[in-house]
Amino acid sequence: MRRYGYQGHALIEALHTAQEAFGYLDDFTLRYIARQLRLPYSKVYGVATFYNYFTLKPQGAHVCVVCLGTACYIKGSPELVSALESAYKVKAGSTTADNALSLLVARCVGSCALAPVAVLDGEVIGKATPAVLLERVQQRLGAAQPAEVAS
Repeated sequence: MRRYGYQGHALIEALHTAQEAFGYLDDFTLRYIARQLRLPYSKVYGVATFYNYFTLKPQGAHVCVVCLGTACYIKGSPELVSALESAYKVKAGSTTADNALSLLVARCVGSCALAPVAVLDGEVIGKATPAVLLERVQQRLGAAQPAEVAS
């Protein structure tokens, strides 16, 4: 915020930096940024909730974002979400009880040619199938293998 002279146009940069530092944006952080940039809290909260990149609650050790944009939806992304929900007992938008995996959805990740797409810990998985996605998630989680996927 200092780099931009505590001006309002520093909002997105400040939110990015805070999320990188803390892992998520809690209410205290949003209010602090609003106060420092002399912006209404409603504007800061609105920006933080508008963009899919920002999260208002702690994430798991691993994060899987499934695209539900039109191209991905038509090509099977609901099946990707369903497979992860049942295998890891987690609902979209939530984190597993052991904080190992957060399952998020996005309206579009901008990789329509690769539909359906999932982003696992920042790595884009294009033309994903439930089996491939579950395998990739399993590789990341290591020993925390769900019963439905276990051999």
